[in-house]
Amino acid sequence: MHPYMRRSPNLVVLSGPSGVGKDAMLNRMRLDGASVHFTVTATTRQIRVNEREGIDYIFLSQEKFAEMRDRNDFLECALVYGNWYGVPKRQVTDAFDRGLDVLVKIDVQGAATIKRLAPQAVLVFVAPPSIHELERRLRWRLTESEESLVLRTETARREMEHLPAFDYVIVNDALEEAVRQLVCIVAAERCRIPPRVVRL
Repeated sequence: MHPYMRRSPNLVVLSGPSGVGKDAMLNRMRLDGASVHFTVTATTRQIRVNEREGIDYIFLSQEKFAEMRDRNDFLECALVYGNWYGVPKRQVTDAFDRGLDVLVKIDVQGAATIKRLAPQAVLVFVAPPSIHELERRLRWRLTESEESLVLRTETARREMEHLPAFDYVIVNDALEEAVRQLVCIVAAERCRIPPRVVRL
């Protein structure tokens, strides 16, 4: 077999402003049975209504998170809006051992960190149709104070400036179309010549 046909699993990083619809996209892909491994991010923030431990997030105490951070157990971790978030490295390496592509949802700062660690990672930015629409979606979630809304909206404006560092952009104007585009990106990367080889 030609070496280009022996593909290694890809690391696909999904990023974008808070409230842009990343979770909704990943949930739809899960329901559709996408053949990728979806990492579950660990966080120190409080669980929200309708979130499920170990499925939406891994909810850890500050102490437990610090222990894992000190052991270098995270692919990437960062303090975001006063809470720690991190991607357990073991989830990625175990999926790679099974030959599965891995999809990581992370903030823009974290995406840059992973790109430095794994330059062959595929970075996908999910953008809102407009900042006004993003603010509307954040208000609809009913989880943010007015002060938090202002902070997240201003952060989103700054995050949009990082678009040139990404490989792809998806404007999430309609969930079904955004998911279709993400599935197409994952499929296209499986056919890339030469294939990407991610080393952690």
